[in-house]
Amino acid sequence: MTIKGVLFDFSGTLFGIESTADWLRAVLQEAGVPLPDAEFERLASALERAGALPGGAHPTSVPDRLAGVWAQRDRSAAQHRAAYTGLSREVTLPDPRLHDALYERHMQPAAWRPYADAAEVLAGLRERGVRIAVISNIGWDLRPVFRIHGLDPYIDAYTLSYEHEIQKPDPRLFARACEELGVDPADALMVGDDRRADAGAAALGCAVHFVDHLPVDRRPDALRPVLGLVDKS
Repeated sequence: MTIKGVLFDFSGTLFGIESTADWLRAVLQEAGVPLPDAEFERLASALERAGALPGGAHPTSVPDRLAGVWAQRDRSAAQHRAAYTGLSREVTLPDPRLHDALYERHMQPAAWRPYADAAEVLAGLRERGVRIAVISNIGWDLRPVFRIHGLDPYIDAYTLSYEHEIQKPDPRLFARACEELGVDPADALMVGDDRRADAGAAALGCAVHFVDHLPVDRRPDALRPVLGLVDKS
């Protein structure tokens, strides 16, 4: 096998989302809603348990009324918003409008940071002539995140679940990414953090490499082995 293309997941692989506390703080500041420290901490903890921050912690439990939309959340922008604002509304906030503001915040490039070795690895792959796709279960256009953080020049294709109404681990989404790169799946490597969703690439014959979904400041160099895998192929 010669690796000619690498498919990267987005959240938890190339980029990490801000903490739930920073997410809530940014929205409250923008809205001009002050809170006592104890109440702020209580709400941040409740939102984290609810799993209301896309790209953040998973819900400790999903309410029955949201189970259907949660299972299909990455198939459309409307379902993604409904799932996450639904989880947010499990927590009573000072102003009901804050639920939509929180959802809007997570789509802003400022809410995301690339992992420390992301640019190095993407540049290294480009130097080696390897084509690169981002394949993500998501409900919104992440391209501006890559542009603002300077990583867009390295990406040859974006394959986003909501644009195709297909979500990982469905092999069809990985097949679409390989088609967009012009690479046979047998010559592709999938790099992701979700042992279930990203493993779907193996059904096509792609090699799969996993990284741990950790905060950006706790994972400085987990992507670097990708270059070694390419060099050995």
